Parts: sequence; structure tokens; C-alpha cells
Amino acid sequence: MAELIDQIRDIVGERGVVVHEDLLGRSAGFRHPNETLQAKFLVRPANTDEVSKVLKLCNDAGQAVVSQGGLTGLVDGNIAGRDEVILSLERMREIEEIDPASSSMTVQTGVTLQSVQEAADEAGFFFPLDLGGRGSATLGGNVSTNAGGNRVVRYGMARDMVLGMEAVRADGTVLNSLNKTIKDNAGYNLKHLFIGSEGTLGVVTRLVLRLRPKPASQETAFLAVDDFNKLPKLLNFCNGRSGGGLSAFEVMWKEYFQLVLSTPGAAQPLPGDYPFYVLMEVIGGDTQGDGERFENMLAAALEEGLLVDAVIAKSEGERQAMWALRDDVESLDRWGPRVGFDVGLPIAEMPAYLDEIDKPIVAEWPDRKRAVFGHLGDGNLHITYSVGENGANVKKVIDDAVYLPLASRGGSVSAEHGIGLAKKAYLEVSRSPAEIELMRELKTMMDPNNILNPGKIF
Repeated sequence: MAELIDQIRDIVGERGVVVHEDLLGRSAGFRHPNETLQAKFLVRPANTDEVSKVLKLCNDAGQAVVSQGGLTGLVDGNIAGRDEVILSLERMREIEEIDPASSSMTVQTGVTLQSVQEAADEAGFFFPLDLGGRGSATLGGNVSTNAGGNRVVRYGMARDMVLGMEAVRADGTVLNSLNKTIKDNAGYNLKHLFIGSEGTLGVVTRLVLRLRPKPASQETAFLAVDDFNKLPKLLNFCNGRSGGGLSAFEVMWKEYFQLVLSTPGAAQPLPGDYPFYVLMEVIGGDTQGDGERFENMLAAALEEGLLVDAVIAKSEGERQAMWALRDDVESLDRWGPRVGFDVGLPIAEMPAYLDEIDKPIVAEWPDRKRAVFGHLGDGNLHITYSVGENGANVKKVIDDAVYLPLASRGGSVSAEHGIGLAKKAYLEVSRSPAEIELMRELKTMMDPNNILNPGKIF
């Protein structure tokens, strides 16, 4: 081991290696804030060439490597064991180029999402990927987990925002596909092998990101709806009336809305006794007319009976206060021990699904607490249960209740966070045996020594 460390230190320099003793001062991240990193050592390469040489050394030595970004993941896909080496891209944070002609930005993948958003804005563009951990989450992690977030309903997942990619295979081979074109059908589009693969097939080192025109207007409203069946109708109504300008359609069930209202200093845009609340945004290009069209659209939706109450944000402060309610997931900590889920399924299936999963849990824990919210526009629900116990079997019972019914409803056990360690026991709920076998074959072909994030996904 000492010899491997010395060889890697020769590649990345003294400040490029953090030994085990010094890792104890580093937090294991958002999911394990009170724990420290566990690994033989951590490597901090400064460029792609160094990543390539480090991976080749580790591959030749049969040394397992776990690549890490901002440690904001929620499924333990970034967790390293004591016998593994961490490859951190924290020194690779350069925004290399913004190309106005191709509406693209080339970055190293250690850059944070917030830095990309701000650089795009300063250049007169818009990078639409957005999520609560934007200040810490890195683009490498976003792409490796195919992150979703708040604007999928209009702009798609992280996969839809990548034009080109540079990645390093387990043996150190560098694949350079840093294309800036939207249309490229020259054979297999290899970047999609790495997007969403959670660091198990290679390490993404550089990206060409697709930028969008900066919106001239951003209209935000908080809506109350009295019947779930009206939600998809309201979604389609507003998306059609806005000409496809709907960029967010976030739904909160009453229990979650009432909980976040109890946070000190929280805004209360509407009374808390409606069954469903929608945080909706529409973006456009007409600063003069979009506001009036937005108000007319909501008035028409009210007339159609698709909503029962509404309030429109009249300032950026009011807009941020509305989003603070949706994003206040920390309020769930007041329930004590809890189990959270990120699932996807067809919108029409949601009411029956939620009833089905709740029955066995209520039967076992009549006083259970449940919060439901999510990106309804793209079929993604976040579900949290608290049953007031810490028994060893509690999580398994709740996991089974939530995940297993997804199989018959065409659902996914992971809508936007990946599989990692936390969900790999349930991968077969969403993927057939043939699909899983092909995944294994790809893993064996691209990483025959199984050094890249071993034990994750399956």
C-alpha cells in the first residue's frame, strides 16, 4: 500500500493525496453528516491526465476506487469502505469555456452546480438543472446519477443537458467526445453509458453542457386544489395555455404543507386546510405581457374548477418564500427517525398506490406520520414515513411496503437519485432479469477487474 501511495503521489503531488488519518476530519456528506470518510486514502487529481494515470495504477493493482463529488447523494452510491480509495474531483473545478455560438459551456466535473448556474447567468444564458444541494453538488455527481430536480417537466433530466463528455475508463483509457452539436448520430452515443451509471463504468472528467436562453420573465404562484384528479388536468391546462412555458409543477400533500408552515418564519401563502397545494412557475420572454397572461391563465383555471384558491408572487422575495416551503425538507427532522423514498410512477396511478402502501404501515403503526410531495409534472413522488421506532426490522418492512407495489404499476424505485447501496435490493422491481444481466455484462466488459465503485447498483 505504501508503494501505491508513493506512486500516486508522484502523479498528483503532495497536496493531491490525503491519507487515512487526515480523512477523519472530513464529513461523509449530506446523508451521514455525523460520520467521517473511511478509506485507505483520498486522491485529488488536478486534470484528466492525472485521473487517467491514477486509475491505471489502481487497475493494475486491483485497488477499488470510489469517485466522489459533493457528497449530496441520498442512496450511498458515494460511500467508500476502509479498503477502498476515494477519487475526489474537488481540484477540477474550472469552467473552461462558454461558447455563445453553440450555446454551450465546457467544464471540469468537480465544478458545483451553483457555479455553473451563475456563470451561465453572467454570460446571458440559463442552465436549467436545479436542485436543493446546488451549492455543494457537482456536475460530475449530477451526471453520474442523472439528476432531475425542479425543472424536469420542461427541460428534462441531466442527461438532456449534456452535449459532450470526456470520461476515463477503469484501465486509464480516456474517451474524448467533447462535442458541441445537438445532433450527432455517428454510431453509438457513448456518453449515455456513463450518464446515470453512478461511477461504476468510468469517471467523467469534463462536460460540454447545453445552455438555454435566459428567461425574461418568471411567474410564480401557489395554488390550492381540492381533488387529486384535477391535478393532471391543471398541469396540462397550464402547460398548454403557457405554450409549453411551464417550468415547475411541484405538489405538496396537506400533511407536508402543514408541517413546513410550522417552521419559524415560514410564509403562509394560503390557508393550510386544502388537500393539495401546487407551486407552479412559468417562464417566458415577454416582460410586459407574461404577467397578465399568467393571471388570465389562473383565472381561467379557477373558472374551469381546476383550482380553488391561488396567490401570485409579486416580488422575488415572495417567490423565494414560496420555494422555501417546498424545499424545507429539514422540517421532517422534527418527526425524529424517518425513512424517505424517491419513486416514480404514472400520475394516474398515484392515489391508489399511496393508499395501497399505507395500509400495511398503518396496520403495524396506527400513529404513523407520512409526508408526500414531489415533482408531479414528471411523475416523481417523495414519500417520508416516521413510525416512532428504531427497531431493526422497521426500515425493511416500510421499504417492502413502498417499493414492491411499484412493479405492477410500471413504477421506478428511484426517480432521480440512483440505486447506490440503499436500493440495490429492489432493483429487480424496476428492471427485468434480462436488463439486469445486460447491466452486469456491461460492467464486466468495461471494468473487468471490478475496481470502480464495486458493490453498488447490483
